Order: sequence, then structure tokens, then C-alpha cells
Amino acid sequence: MSTVIETRRPGVNAWLTLVVCEAKMVVRDTSGLVVPILLPLLILVMSAPSAGDQVVDGGLTALEVYVLPLVLTMVLASIGVINMPSFLAYYRRTGILRRLAVTPASPAMVLVAQVVVSVLQALVGLAVALAVAFLAFGARPPTDLGAAFAVYALAMAAMYAVGMIVAAVAPTPNSAVAIGLITFFALGALGGMFGGSGSLPDAVAAVGERLPFGAAVAALSAAWVGAAVDPAHLISLGVATVIGVATAALLFRWD
Repeated sequence: MSTVIETRRPGVNAWLTLVVCEAKMVVRDTSGLVVPILLPLLILVMSAPSAGDQVVDGGLTALEVYVLPLVLTMVLASIGVINMPSFLAYYRRTGILRRLAVTPASPAMVLVAQVVVSVLQALVGLAVALAVAFLAFGARPPTDLGAAFAVYALAMAAMYAVGMIVAAVAPTPNSAVAIGLITFFALGALGGMFGGSGSLPDAVAAVGERLPFGAAVAALSAAWVGAAVDPAHLISLGVATVIGVATAALLFRWD
């Protein structure tokens, strides 16, 4: 007589426990926790005094139209493209994902938990940057608040999709950080992180606006002034998300 052993799927408590464990790992990684928040904040503080005095559109200043969209995009890009891939590469290198594959706790649970924790970290970075901008420098919220939140959510998905490609191709945690940094600075440079897109040749600036970083900055800037967000920027973010997820699904290995 054969005995059937029923395998129970992890419940809500298991998911919450894993998210808490992932959060503790992120908190212990001091540089990974602090840099994505403090680096954009440093740029904000350095740029805000002069940008806050430059009225550029409908009474809004350069701080609101240019600096804040750039800073908020940097928060997303640094967490999604650099931090998250390094954690996943570490788990794969140490065999954690392979061991989870033979338990009821699927390795996909680690991925979901890491995304949840990364989103929470991004929201903290968003809150800190906006609090400093509003309280210390008198910045005003976006004219079209709903559009700004929608763009931010889409930009978050695009950056994390790019990060999943980095995690898929990086064989080690150190290589994940290296590839993530190169990708971050390449996207940022083409997207106007170093002096704005106006300082780039027209052809380069046009390419940069079709990549996730530049598209996110331009779309957030439009939402801040209350202008219609260019559909091309939304399409760029959506395409980056789809391509990133599809590529990562093809290339990602649990061991």
C-alpha cells in the first residue's frame, strides 16, 4: 500500500517571514541601503539652492521641473539596476536558490520577496527626497499628481526589469555590481544625469529619451508641470519592462 505525502504550499506567514528576512539582509548591507538614498539626496541638496530660483514653466522652478524628476529616477535606477541584481547573484552563487528549488518554498519566492523589499526601499527614497525638497527648499508637488504616481510606478517596473537582465547574466555578486554600475551610468548619461539632455548631441539625446532613465525623467517632468505625458515615453518604459522580463525569463538560472 503506497503512502501519499501531501506537499503543502507556503502560506502567508511563510511569505511574510521571507520578506522580513530579505529586509534584514538589505538593512545589513549599509552601502546598498544608504547610497541609493543619500547619493540622489546629495545631488538634490547641491542643486536645489540655484535651481529653486530659476522659474522655467508656469511658475514652477528648475528644481521641480528638472532636478526632482532626475533625483527620483536615480533612486529607482540605483535600487533596481544595482542593488537587487547583486542580492540575487549572491543567492545563486551561494546555492540558496538551488536548495530552495527542492523545497515547497520555490526560488521564485526569493525573487518576489526581494522585489517587495526593493519597492519599499524605493518608496523610502521617494519620501525622503520629497520631504527634503518640500520642507527645506519649498518645492511644490506635481501639478498632475495621478500621472506622476503612474509614471513612477511604470518607471519602477522598467528599472527592475533591466535589473533582472543584469541578475540573469551576472555570474557572481561582484560582477552583478560591476555590470549594474556600468548600466546605471550608461542609462543615466544618455538620460541627462550629467548636465541635462540639452547638453547632449540631438541624436544621442533622442536615443536617451527612448531608454528607461531618460523616458522616466521626461515623463515625470511633464507630469510635474501638468502637461500631457508624451506617449512615446510611456511606450518606452512599457517596452523596456516587457523586454527585460522576457529576456530575464530566458536567461535566468537558479544555479
